[in-house]
Amino acid sequence: MNVAAVGVHILDVLGRPVEAIPPGQGSARLAEIRATAAGTAAGTAVDLAKLGAHVRTFGAVGADLMADVLALAMAGCDTGGLVRKAGAQTSATILPIRPDGTRPALHVPGASRLLCLDDIDLGALRDCDALLVGGPDALAGLSAADLVAIVTAARDGGALVLIDVLHPGSARDFERLGPAIALADWFCPNGDQLLALTGRTGLDDAIADVLALGCGGIAVTLGAEGCVLTGADGGTLAVPGMEVEVVDTTGCGDGFDAGFLTGLLQGCAPGDAAWLGVACGSLVATGLGSDAGIESLPQVLGFLAAVQPEIAGRIEQRVQGHSVKEYSL
Repeated sequence: MNVAAVGVHILDVLGRPVEAIPPGQGSARLAEIRATAAGTAAGTAVDLAKLGAHVRTFGAVGADLMADVLALAMAGCDTGGLVRKAGAQTSATILPIRPDGTRPALHVPGASRLLCLDDIDLGALRDCDALLVGGPDALAGLSAADLVAIVTAARDGGALVLIDVLHPGSARDFERLGPAIALADWFCPNGDQLLALTGRTGLDDAIADVLALGCGGIAVTLGAEGCVLTGADGGTLAVPGMEVEVVDTTGCGDGFDAGFLTGLLQGCAPGDAAWLGVACGSLVATGLGSDAGIESLPQVLGFLAAVQPEIAGRIEQRVQGHSVKEYSL
């Protein structure tokens, strides 16, 4: 699996458990503090690498120490496509994780928004099996036409294209992203993002709006409730969530994208690929940070087999180098 990931690269610094921020110059002892690669491109890329993919990432970082730490956190990926922007800091977030796994976010947008089309090797995108465009809504340096050029380069090489977003979303974002989403095989927002992007109050209408663009299919993640998968033919499949002990919900959507994309690249039916995505997202929630929980594809399949042995078995049969195939839901 040769995957290119274009988009947002963030350094997360996380601590848990945080019940309250101490007043004044007070302090609190935590059980764990970690620094991890995050963002819809970087976080997913790390998970994809753990699942066995060769991943090359493209994004913008600062000319600072945090960029070096981010590269170390992405040691399993080819980060040769990252460009350093002088005068900008690497995008970063401080995340105090509450005991129930939820968290506020203290974020510096940083260099990610400075990525421009000239920073990206379009030739490399034509030589990949799949393209992940992660967080294009946060890439202010790329126009709608630039995003189309990126997706078109990958499609020209026969790549599968998946797009996911970072921010809560707005109608303005949907207008800018629409032409690229129209060319994608799959769009994978969470439910809240999809409603905000389309301005709809119900998921059915929001999903219809995305499919009307021409997108091949949409997988809407729903947190603990799993996901809803809808193909271009309108066929819908609901995949329930998997029960785990939640430590931190950071990066669960990235985990889903990595598992879903891995399943598709192994030639699995979208429904089976979605189960793999839900398994990965669930495992991420069991540890601190967006790279937690996932160790390898066999480990994830073992976890899935405890709930869905038949589906895990089908995926395992596909793992030995099958080509991408198209299935109806």
